[in-house]
Amino acid sequence: MKEERDMAFEELKAQLKELYLLPSDKFSSVTVPRLPFAMLDGAGDPQKGDYEAKLKWIFAAIQPIRRDGKKRMGKDFIEPPLETLWWADDINDLIEGNRDKFKWSLMIPMPSWIDQQQFESALKEASEKLKSSPPEGLRLEWFEEGLAVQIMHIGPNEEVRPTLDQLYHEYLPENGLEAHGHYHEIYLGDPRRIAPEKRKTVIRQPVRALMR
Repeated sequence: MKEERDMAFEELKAQLKELYLLPSDKFSSVTVPRLPFAMLDGAGDPQKGDYEAKLKWIFAAIQPIRRDGKKRMGKDFIEPPLETLWWADDINDLIEGNRDKFKWSLMIPMPSWIDQQQFESALKEASEKLKSSPPEGLRLEWFEEGLAVQIMHIGPNEEVRPTLDQLYHEYLPENGLEAHGHYHEIYLGDPRRIAPEKRKTVIRQPVRALMR
């Protein structure tokens, strides 16, 4: 059993390095496999509305699953990061940071052994703790991005616009690529404990060959 666990953990580390540990000085390509996530959708400026309430709920929903993960992996357990898909009807609203036009999906990676029954059990436990019903749309979903371009952004998340401008207006067209799927941010570390100038965010955009 220990050998199987160690093998699974080594595979996980290799996958995490490719997906989350990347250079900050250049764009790189990656093929993102089909993975399970807890997901919850919303719209509008994340500093307003129900963003914080939905964020609280999705973290509460995965706590029982994290607890099981720690039991299975022991000291090798890796806390999954918060991720968010962002999009807008007009991509320029996304690039220019017009937050009122944003649409988004909160995402937290789930372990490969999770199934619908375990997820629903976790939702029930979270409901009892929060004394409320799960928000509509909170779900377990297997999500696949395929070919993507990514880069590590170091610094405040609000300063990502120049990178997006370079990605969409320079790098993709110069390399015969176009966006194919929603823009994706992955937040590494706890922002409450990391100075803004040291925060790390994976910037990822699924792509395909430019249609001519």
